[in-house]
Amino acid sequence: MPWIVFSYSLPSKAQSSPRVTLWRRLRRLGAIAPTGGVYVLPAREDCEEAFQWLTQEVQQAHGEALMMHVERFEGLTDAHLIELFRRARTEDYADIEAQAVELEQCLTPEIAHVDRTRVQETLAKLRRQHADVARIDFFDAPEGTFVASRLSRIAQALASNTQEVAGVARASLAAYRDRRWVTRPRPHVDRLACIWLIRRFINPTAVVRYATTPEPDEVAFDMRDGEIRHQGSLCTFETMLTAFGLHEPGLPAMAELIHEIDLRDGQYAHPEAAGIDAILQGWLLARFSDTDLEAHGVALFEGLYNTMSRDQNTRRVAGRTHACETGNT
Repeated sequence: MPWIVFSYSLPSKAQSSPRVTLWRRLRRLGAIAPTGGVYVLPAREDCEEAFQWLTQEVQQAHGEALMMHVERFEGLTDAHLIELFRRARTEDYADIEAQAVELEQCLTPEIAHVDRTRVQETLAKLRRQHADVARIDFFDAPEGTFVASRLSRIAQALASNTQEVAGVARASLAAYRDRRWVTRPRPHVDRLACIWLIRRFINPTAVVRYATTPEPDEVAFDMRDGEIRHQGSLCTFETMLTAFGLHEPGLPAMAELIHEIDLRDGQYAHPEAAGIDAILQGWLLARFSDTDLEAHGVALFEGLYNTMSRDQNTRRVAGRTHACETGNT
């Protein structure tokens, strides 16, 4: 599989600050160093852009930098490189796991309100750390799933009122393909995401009306007593995914992100959430019309879906490559 290689050198008399900064940047990017002085990332556009910026920084510090695209390394298989990436992320996850274990020991039935607040704050911090590591976990180290599960268990244990999620009735896509849809005016994250989902997977030319009262032939969504709405702890987007049985790569990650922005219950942590939330809030402050909110929202979530589905597919391909090469050794 293709890789991007980065190597650099700084003047011998250069201050330690640029060296430390570059080292930290490479760590945050998730780069590995299979041999001294050479750093590797998978050949992705965002990784290439990151190395390009680092090249510019090295040159501004009067150093030399080299970036190359490599199809394969002599004496170093793709499977071995993937394993090096996974080991690096395993170490990162281990640090979070240790903190999570310590945090879990604080949970007791008699936990005080002050302690509960402290645990919630620590849990939110650990989830942000996990999201940062997951962003550079290019080849899905299995420890990431284990740590995410532990953090979810802690969140569930912290819940003051356990609420059973009502069963979501299954629905046929064909039965809704030619229906008209209605939702409340001033659509925000959950409704905009649902509109994108309707246009993407149900009917590309679907008509969506904005009103406080649905007409008899319309499908009301994200409205009080609507046909498709919040159910239990699920936002409307999650309910819609479940009802229509949509599990395409990228959709589960999108659902977590939308849930996080819409419900703010601390169940998920994604680094993209704050930026997307700021953009959506900016549209409302700019007093975009419902039509403009819809158009911008559909474009935003289409881009988000393309990115998240690409990441998921890339990881699946890498996983198959690793498995095949491992099986042949």
